[in-house]
Amino acid sequence: MLFEPRSGRLAAWGNALLAGLVSPDEAVLSIVGEDAVHRMAGLPGESGPVGLTLALGRMRTLGVSGLRVALPAPGHPLGLSGPPEFNARALDAEEAVVAVGAALGLVPEVIEAGPAGDVHVEVVWHVLPVREAPPADVPSLGEAERELAEALREATVVLTRLDVAGSGPVADAALSAYRARAEAGREVLAPGYPPRAVRVLSMAQRVDLMVSLAYENGHGGAVAASEMAARAEALRPVERVARRALVAAYNAAVEERERG
Repeated sequence: MLFEPRSGRLAAWGNALLAGLVSPDEAVLSIVGEDAVHRMAGLPGESGPVGLTLALGRMRTLGVSGLRVALPAPGHPLGLSGPPEFNARALDAEEAVVAVGAALGLVPEVIEAGPAGDVHVEVVWHVLPVREAPPADVPSLGEAERELAEALREATVVLTRLDVAGSGPVADAALSAYRARAEAGREVLAPGYPPRAVRVLSMAQRVDLMVSLAYENGHGGAVAASEMAARAEALRPVERVARRALVAAYNAAVEERERG
């Protein structure tokens, strides 16, 4: 699962821009992040791919008032509403953005070139028609926060017993890097998001990091086949809950605005 999905950055800063809380330049810089460039292809009214500044302005004229995130996985179409063609593309990419106010969805294509350590990354957001319907399986912020706390408690007990909770130099380095970014005041969400969304997103990112480390560090003490199966069984629901929480947090600005 993505620790900081590009769809999350696009939705968060796109929502801030649509609400008039940031400038186009600030929004685009934050969306692109460490990538080289982002473009949008298939946008109505444009004959070819265009830069994000023009694309976001065009989306506003098309009636887009907000952006939602989808983070689907096999068997779990989280945040999607169809049609099947769009859902399939989003599932392949493991993420997508769905517009509010216009039946449009955006799926990223990531293009990498260059040697290790000097990789040039371009992202093309493909614009596709979507079905205007409630997104699948997206919880409220309150539900997401409760689910995260419960899943984390249960998983920690199982993973600790199996010695796979994420330990050693690789895990320590990743955790240290995470803490350093947080302490440096890295903005978790764009302006316009409620404090609870920031809290839920931060918690979901920590849970996501724990799951990623547990997967990446091999089987740890889970040598027997039964223990390996228990490890995977413990991680699967935690990963699902973390994805649901990420979507709830990124979509909070739109949900709050729709409530009034």
